[in-house]
Amino acid sequence: MLLLDVPIVVSILVSYPISFTFASCYCEMIQFSWLILVFPLIGFILIGFGKNLFTNTTAGTIASLMVLLSFIFSVAVFFQLPEEPQTIKLIDWINSGTLSIPFAILIDRVSIIMLLIITGVGFLIHVYSIGYMKEDEGVNRFFSYLNLFIFFMLILVMASDYVFLFAGWEGVGLCSYLLIGFWFKNNDYNKAANKAFIMNRIGDLGFILGIFLMYTTFGSTSFHNVFSAASDYGSNQPVIIAITILLFIGAMGKSAQIPLYTWLPDAMAGPTPVSALIHAATMVTAGIYMIVRSNVLYSIAPFTLNIIAIVGTATAVLAAFIAMAQTDIKKILAYSTVSQLGYMFVALGAGAYSTALFHVTTHAFFKALLFLAAGSVIHAMGGEQNINRMGALKKKLPITFAVFMVGTLAISGIPPLAGFFSKDEILAMVWIQHPVLFVILSFTSILTAIYMFRLLFLTFYGSFRGTHDQEHHLHESPRLMTIPLIILAILSTIGGFMGMPAIFNEKNGFEEFLHPLISFPATWENVHPSHFFEWTLITVSIIVLTACIFFTYRRFAIKQSMVSDIENEQSPPVKLAYRKFFVDEIYEAVVTKPLRAASNLFYKIIDLKIIDGMVNSVSRVLTTTSGTVRYAQTGYVGFYIFAMVFGILAILLYNLVIK
Repeated sequence: MLLLDVPIVVSILVSYPISFTFASCYCEMIQFSWLILVFPLIGFILIGFGKNLFTNTTAGTIASLMVLLSFIFSVAVFFQLPEEPQTIKLIDWINSGTLSIPFAILIDRVSIIMLLIITGVGFLIHVYSIGYMKEDEGVNRFFSYLNLFIFFMLILVMASDYVFLFAGWEGVGLCSYLLIGFWFKNNDYNKAANKAFIMNRIGDLGFILGIFLMYTTFGSTSFHNVFSAASDYGSNQPVIIAITILLFIGAMGKSAQIPLYTWLPDAMAGPTPVSALIHAATMVTAGIYMIVRSNVLYSIAPFTLNIIAIVGTATAVLAAFIAMAQTDIKKILAYSTVSQLGYMFVALGAGAYSTALFHVTTHAFFKALLFLAAGSVIHAMGGEQNINRMGALKKKLPITFAVFMVGTLAISGIPPLAGFFSKDEILAMVWIQHPVLFVILSFTSILTAIYMFRLLFLTFYGSFRGTHDQEHHLHESPRLMTIPLIILAILSTIGGFMGMPAIFNEKNGFEEFLHPLISFPATWENVHPSHFFEWTLITVSIIVLTACIFFTYRRFAIKQSMVSDIENEQSPPVKLAYRKFFVDEIYEAVVTKPLRAASNLFYKIIDLKIIDGMVNSVSRVLTTTSGTVRYAQTGYVGFYIFAMVFGILAILLYNLVIK
């Protein structure tokens, strides 16, 4: 174990002097921010093309080091961040007529927050993966994919243009396909990868149509030009509504909102670190980031904001109900992510862009923690993921239990952990704009606490329900896995203090940091909940959550009440949630089967009979004609004499009779 830790320790010791060296170059650091992109790309190239040269540990160390260097540079840029956004043009990318799209990166307050999340949490996931994947035969391929994933996500958040952003957008879609189907020998995992890829393409079609309409309307796709031109438009102009809805369709696919959410739970087919990376630090946050980045457009389209709020609320409550009845530890966390993303979209729909990004930040901490802790449980259980076959693990896995408890408290909104500040801020902002949605989200937060503590108690409390062999081999994870867990637990504990509300602090630091880049809807600007409402919300939340913990402890820790895996033993409401409200079956019946039937009809009638018939008819005519004409060159002298005599007679007949 000490030998495994050495490369990581060495990489950290080597990297920190580099960070201090560059941090001393105040005026130069921003100009070198493009290196944040380059490091993960170098890691992908080195590991991907030189995979036979490195051991598993070396490949993981290189991949982790590259992301660590990107994180160090991001920290240095953060401390030297200029007041105004800085666009750094590297090369010309697309030049065609009036369309000019440079390969340029944008450094500002929104992008730097995303950079710190992606590289910071991404580094911890990489380190964790060294221990988690050390016995896998495809470790080098795995780490090359992880570095490529980070690279494309960095492109997405550093792009200064919608087309460049879309390149990163498609790149993370490709990497999610590669990582979800990483164990491609299992055909079910391949189906999950295909589902994620295809469903995201549906959303991406809306996104690219929005970019086309944007260029037609504004004559540019760069953020600066689009936002400047959009400022001349009034509220709820049809073209702005159309652009924002099309962009939102893209966000619905990438960030798993109704109706394009079903790919995300199936993405659990990939290794657990992939789940953590997708759910916490990269892919699913892309849609939130894109709308925050486009806040100028959305603030003049209140109609679209209302749609976003409604869709987000519906997604949050539906996913929470489904999570209540799941028995797979990763599926519960997956539907939890879908629900939390719904919260973020409701915040966006209320015009609280900084609040949504704040929850993205805190969620990255505790959701990465929960997934990696779940991976630690699965690792100890020999691959078992069904919580009905776990129990009493807190003594055997004390560190994993402690950090999982922290993650559960954080996501449930228990003060003073990170989720408490960000989730209550969302509820407070939604109360101002959409009181009805506030009630639904408040109920959803209760469901969140119930299904998360159900997960905690069934996994770590009660009696052990697995096999004797599993119980015999139970052990805590190695330090390469537990150290990232401890760091994430610390971040999940203190991360919310960066956005403390006005009742605790004179100003909300996170909101103040983003304020220069946020364009608020006219009805929202300068409107904040009263101190009385915030104190009431906090008090009621604490009382209700305490009751939820007491209820779930009695039901799941003491009585060990479980959802049966046998559907015939389930009550109708439980069966409905267990089967995920039959959404996949509905899609199969309404979309997949009709399309498959239409494609078969097209193939049998249009393709085979009409198109192939036309092509084959030409072939038959040519074959018949050539078969007849070929007799003119048979090589038989008798036939040639006959043809000569026939020709002479025809000429004589023509001259005598016709002329």
